[in-house]
Amino acid sequence: MAATDSLKMDVDEQKIDEGLYSRQLYVLGHEAMKRMAASNVLIVGMQGLGVEIAKDLCLAGVKSVTIYDPDLVQLQDLNSQFFLRATDVGKPRAEATQPRLAELNAYVPVHVLPGTAGQQITTTQLKEFQVVVLTNAPLSLQLQLNEWTHANGVHFIAAETRGLFGSVFNDFGPGFACVDPTGEQPLTGMIAEIEKGQAAIVTCLDETRHGLEDGDFVTFSEIVGMTELNGCEPMKVTVKGPYTFEVGDTSSFGSYVRGGTFTQVKMPKSIDFKPLKESLKDPEYFMTDFGKWDRPASLHYGFQAVSSFLEKNGSLPRLRNDSDATEIVSIAKSLAGENEINDKVIQELSYQAQGDLAPVNAVIGGFVAQEVLKAVSGKFHPMLQHMYFDSLESLPAELPTEDDVAPIGSRYDGQIAVFGKKFQERISNHRQFLVGAGAIGCEMLKNWAMMGLAVGPKGCMHVTDLDTIEKSNLNRQFLFRRKDLGHFKSEVAVQAVTEMNPDLLGHTNAYQESVGPTTESKYNSNFFAGLDGVTNALDNVEARLYMDQRCVLYQKPLLESGTLGTKGNTQVVIPHLTESYGSSRDPPEKESPSCTIKNFPNAIQHTIQWAREKFNGYFVEPATNVNGYLSEPNYLENAMKYTGNQRGVLQQLNRFLVSEKPLTFEECIVWARLQFETDYNMEIRQLLYSLPKDAVNDNGIPFWSPPKRAPDALTFDAKNPIHLDYIIAAANLHAFNYGLHGNPDIDLYIKVSSAVKAPEFVPKSNVKVQLTDNDPPPAPAEDADETELSTLAASLPSPSSLAGFRLVPVEFEKDDDTNHHIDFITAASNLRAMNYGIEPADRHKTKQIAGKIIPAIATTTALVTGLVCLELYKIIDGKNDLEKFKNGFVNLALPFFGFSDPIAAPKKQLGKSTWTLWDRFEFKGDPTLQEIVDWFKKTHNLDVNMVSQGVVMLWSPFSGKAKTQERMKMKISQLVETIGKKPIPPNTTHLVVETLVSDEEGEDIDVPYLLVHL
Repeated sequence: MAATDSLKMDVDEQKIDEGLYSRQLYVLGHEAMKRMAASNVLIVGMQGLGVEIAKDLCLAGVKSVTIYDPDLVQLQDLNSQFFLRATDVGKPRAEATQPRLAELNAYVPVHVLPGTAGQQITTTQLKEFQVVVLTNAPLSLQLQLNEWTHANGVHFIAAETRGLFGSVFNDFGPGFACVDPTGEQPLTGMIAEIEKGQAAIVTCLDETRHGLEDGDFVTFSEIVGMTELNGCEPMKVTVKGPYTFEVGDTSSFGSYVRGGTFTQVKMPKSIDFKPLKESLKDPEYFMTDFGKWDRPASLHYGFQAVSSFLEKNGSLPRLRNDSDATEIVSIAKSLAGENEINDKVIQELSYQAQGDLAPVNAVIGGFVAQEVLKAVSGKFHPMLQHMYFDSLESLPAELPTEDDVAPIGSRYDGQIAVFGKKFQERISNHRQFLVGAGAIGCEMLKNWAMMGLAVGPKGCMHVTDLDTIEKSNLNRQFLFRRKDLGHFKSEVAVQAVTEMNPDLLGHTNAYQESVGPTTESKYNSNFFAGLDGVTNALDNVEARLYMDQRCVLYQKPLLESGTLGTKGNTQVVIPHLTESYGSSRDPPEKESPSCTIKNFPNAIQHTIQWAREKFNGYFVEPATNVNGYLSEPNYLENAMKYTGNQRGVLQQLNRFLVSEKPLTFEECIVWARLQFETDYNMEIRQLLYSLPKDAVNDNGIPFWSPPKRAPDALTFDAKNPIHLDYIIAAANLHAFNYGLHGNPDIDLYIKVSSAVKAPEFVPKSNVKVQLTDNDPPPAPAEDADETELSTLAASLPSPSSLAGFRLVPVEFEKDDDTNHHIDFITAASNLRAMNYGIEPADRHKTKQIAGKIIPAIATTTALVTGLVCLELYKIIDGKNDLEKFKNGFVNLALPFFGFSDPIAAPKKQLGKSTWTLWDRFEFKGDPTLQEIVDWFKKTHNLDVNMVSQGVVMLWSPFSGKAKTQERMKMKISQLVETIGKKPIPPNTTHLVVETLVSDEEGEDIDVPYLLVHL
């Protein structure tokens, strides 16, 4: 698609495909996505860095991506350019790359800007674009193009990667409007008091801190008394304390009475960028590592020196050549003038200038792609203005020689240029286990394929993922295409990277079995013995913790990472050196009290959770219970025995099998209408009967005071869209339970629901309301006597009379927009919100909260996996110096990079020695319990007080004399089988045993676990 006509791109607004972009929409929002979809981006240079940026932008959904690189493909381009193949050597880079880039996203056309090999792009070719990105371009070309872009309102980014070094420069022009610097949700909180005065103090309820900072802006709503503040223009905040802040003059306003909510207002920020020519002389640096304060200035002049050398000599400095490095350092010093620079860093930049590493391209490419999205959308704060990055810690301890880095005519020459041939051999013979083939997994595999990981005679790459590919995956899991929908991720991902690097053929294994206790026979000690390390690419903490425990058990390094929108983190776990992933955890998410959800919601999150529970209570649990009654012989007897609400069990079965069992779809509509009446009218009226709006507590304070909101009952109106949405969704889901077909005729829903005569409300005087979670929950109505229970039981049809009949429980699926699941939760939540005067949420927001969707974007994923692979180099090198490893945290929105040394494994004292979580006591030959007790006494002079294996207590002093004598003679495996009452799984080679021991004074002593080999 190289014709000039294809570059005439009209700016139009297209509907955003929420099925494809759902996870990214939770990062950027609809408005930013619409602005992106009207933006055309040009990327100059299609080597490893350029294709990384282009890939992320295609996935993100800009209007179009145009690539320019007429130079011919060379074999060494395959080192990091994952969309080129060996058959492309000799073809123009851009033309060879375009078809594979275009496959990424049907909504983003990829064009090739025509050119001739060796020909530099000119300013006349830039007019159609909103953003121009230069990759690895000479400084003279950067200056020339930037002068034009700065004067013509085109955003400009120049990026370079040189071995383990990277550089980025931004110029978005004068007066760039950043509409949302952080991307965080606006803070909101409930108000307890507002002073009347010239510098009024606002006091918030003491449930949560307000979280505001000086200079933030807020507006107000729902205030009673000082109503002038409701919907006011944004007011600037001065923080006075965690629960108080100062706003402007309220002296002329009415007196505050009660209630109200503050909401943070995101204020646009105007930023003036300097052009490159000016910025080179007066640079503003963005720090990527606060432990390397001198690097930005040194590299600022170092990169200029390399460009100067290139333009003077027609080539980059020779690999690890001291003569060329000396010249580079000299040029850098002359450019720096009186500024101090680090000679060794500049020397290393010269040594590696010809180097090309996929992980560094991923870091810089992901970062640059996010900066492009900022430029076209105004969402998030752009980087100002020079960014320099390096990972010199990734170099091997034994530095390569000039001969070792000489090219050998292979696809890995760009990596050999940095690490040398010897280290490349170690990379190729590495054995790694990737757990997860989703977004992080795809990017990881791409990097590994480019690095040549596991392609050697001893190398092997294992990949497991139990999931199949869904449409929403395609937005960031870039190894997958629409044709792959429904196929296993691990198989498709391995096949895709093997096409990228055929050297992987015969060195990969793809599994569909998840990691966990049930698959330990597959991922056993022999499996782990064949590994050099494990990389997690998981999306849940439980699986992460499990793999962490396995790596500790089998003494394997673990690379851990995760993303949340624009935030990402990396952690490296090294045996006997660092703490493990499970050593420190985030605090659990704060849960809303159940009484708040049930009776006193004050935020949309509360009503969404309530609606999610209603979804289960209407469409999942009853159908499951009915099926249990129909299929399990003793279901009724067991249910009556173990439930505290026997009448409720029988009544539910009666409703779903007899009294409310629908025969037609119209009856499902009637059922939905009656549920509406119960939940949004009668239950609310009953609550207000029990707790009237004018109720006061024991202190005379109104009961319905913030954060509580007094509700109002809703009167059904079939013409109200939210009311009707509820009826449609609920009726269809109820019909699904019974295998009835729905009806698309909206008029039918209106007609039937309007004709339903709702029962009269009759208040009940004996209903107790749970006011706090500390109060006992209301007991079910007094249990019926045996006669009533017998009558209810007799009303149920016998299971034999309904042979073959089953209800179909609904399995919640958030990503199917046709199944009514999110439709029901959205309508049910918003009706509840209307009851309580809470601002409703749209379907998009409801889906995120109800489905617990983690926001995700390809840029963060690419960058994070690049950082992980830079740590992988260190693991392959066998480094054992804690300070050489880096845990990382990034936030591309701000932007922010933070690196720290991993935390050392804490040491515990045992006699005169110390031990850590990586240590254990190993016993060969399946010893008896007595032998273990004797060993502790003889070796450590410690008394064993308890022995357990998993959840099985093998022995304690409370076992009694006879049992103690019996158990002491038994081997550990025999004990486990006897007391656990089940056989040890076949192929089990060891058991992990825990002990509780004490010293001579009776003090408990911490000791490592026991590893008993069978």
